[in-house]
Amino acid sequence: MPGLLGKKIGMTSVFSADGKNVPCTVIEAGPCVVTQIKTVEKDGYAALQLGFQDQKEKHTNKAEMGHFNKAGVTPKRHLAEFKDFEGEYQLGQEINVELFADTEWVDVIGTSKGKGFQGVVKRHGFGGVGQTTHGQHNRLRAPGSLGASSYPSRVFKGMRMAGRTGGDRVTVQNLQVLKVIPEHNLVLVKGSVPGAKGSIVIINK
Repeated sequence: MPGLLGKKIGMTSVFSADGKNVPCTVIEAGPCVVTQIKTVEKDGYAALQLGFQDQKEKHTNKAEMGHFNKAGVTPKRHLAEFKDFEGEYQLGQEINVELFADTEWVDVIGTSKGKGFQGVVKRHGFGGVGQTTHGQHNRLRAPGSLGASSYPSRVFKGMRMAGRTGGDRVTVQNLQVLKVIPEHNLVLVKGSVPGAKGSIVIINK
């Protein structure tokens, strides 16, 4: 799907036409530049590679510099591929937020906030022990049994246990586009998107 790389600015709220206060997320979408054009004949599939946010040359290795010089663009910090772009595009061509001017719904991909090592109540929504009777002294948030002891004498893969939480790639589908502000490269989508303020997101039509 065609889309853009962007940066999550934060959350706010706007009033709809019927006077309702709608929570929304502000995303700086682009401008992105075309850094590579992939074709079926050469690469086996058709796609556009887009770059977002400038990067200093001293932070770019020689292989990346050769890639950007071939496209005739300055080094970029973030790259992503998008398929099914309509029309013809050239290397170095800029694509901005006007791509979403006539779009009602988008999918947003981001990296969720990292929570560190968490227990099963926060990580998986376990209820904990409701009653404190029957000798339940300080085990209110314990996970409980992990399986039989005699057979199979191991814990099955996928058992919901405590561990590192967050920091995952998350896709939120069908977010309504409330407003596009081309002069500031901003798009307002209804609801929340994964990630902290300033994190990089991918917006797909």
